[in-house]
Amino acid sequence: MKFGSILRMAAAGALCVSPLVAVACATCGCSLSSDAAMGYSSTSGWRVSLEYDYIDQDQLRSGSDAISAARVAGINDAGGSQEVEHDTINRYTNLGISYTPSADWNFKVLLPYIDRGHTTYGNATNPITPEQLSGATATGIGDVKFITTFQGLLPTHSLGLQLGIKLPTGDYGGPNAAGTGAVGRNPTAFTTGPNSQISSPGNLLDTSLNPGTGSTDLIVGAYYFQPVSQDFDAFINGQFQSAVTEKLDQSGEDYRPGNQATVSFGVRYEADPAVVPQLQVNISRKSSDQGALADTTDTAGIVAYLSPGVTWSVMKNLQAYAFVQLPIYSKLDGYQLFPHWTGTLGLSYAL
Repeated sequence: MKFGSILRMAAAGALCVSPLVAVACATCGCSLSSDAAMGYSSTSGWRVSLEYDYIDQDQLRSGSDAISAARVAGINDAGGSQEVEHDTINRYTNLGISYTPSADWNFKVLLPYIDRGHTTYGNATNPITPEQLSGATATGIGDVKFITTFQGLLPTHSLGLQLGIKLPTGDYGGPNAAGTGAVGRNPTAFTTGPNSQISSPGNLLDTSLNPGTGSTDLIVGAYYFQPVSQDFDAFINGQFQSAVTEKLDQSGEDYRPGNQATVSFGVRYEADPAVVPQLQVNISRKSSDQGALADTTDTAGIVAYLSPGVTWSVMKNLQAYAFVQLPIYSKLDGYQLFPHWTGTLGLSYAL
């Protein structure tokens, strides 16, 4: 690999190591490594990036198996209490602004916009009918992240450490546990179906499906890459995110999102710097949400994706990338919605 290519791959890129979005389930967030997609860069100056993620969770799963809505509704037939979800479509648009004052440091802010449509049959019994379906759309600014990267540990800048924070800037909340009032800031309400006909707070969407979580989270991460031949680079990176304080912290009104961790590894084929095919493996683990307002039984799990993609130079200082994530493994607690595939498109411009 040429030295210029090494510099392009060194340290902090346009977006975060893995643009985790705090969500209700183990599969709602994008686990793609955007930094690796673009190729790490230690070039000083400003960079602006824009990424769009599409995640349609249109199949019910439990453990590692797909299941039918009728099977979940059968729990309610037997006297249990289990929500029968139908579909959740997540559209995330992430604006990233980063500044690299030197080859050793990078500072970035990530501003997400959330567009999430959710439909559910509620605690339906069999037979399930379309008249039982309720829908809500949660939109708005999500929780902003600030991330600092130090990449001065090696002369090649191929090893980086990250420390960041997520702030509760997005709308959050929902009905309290007693069902007597709403908590949080501008929680989303159902707009169609039976749930929309219920008076507040019974018409409100689950706390964990709103654009924000109401929590301040600590983020830590690291990455390493190296050339493995003249034309191939390999990388590995990871990120961990955990809530440290919550705005919803009162008895009967508390909610804490589960911890999230991702690990990604893969290769980039750089024979032609203008068009770089690549392949990633993305593994994500989320622990259960906690608190009186949390769905503690249906929010944890481990998922893995195989993610082929390509990066290309559109013009001077402007790069684009496109990826498809194909699920290859899942082990989900409870009953959760899961995508057949996810898609990511991104642009990055060096000022």
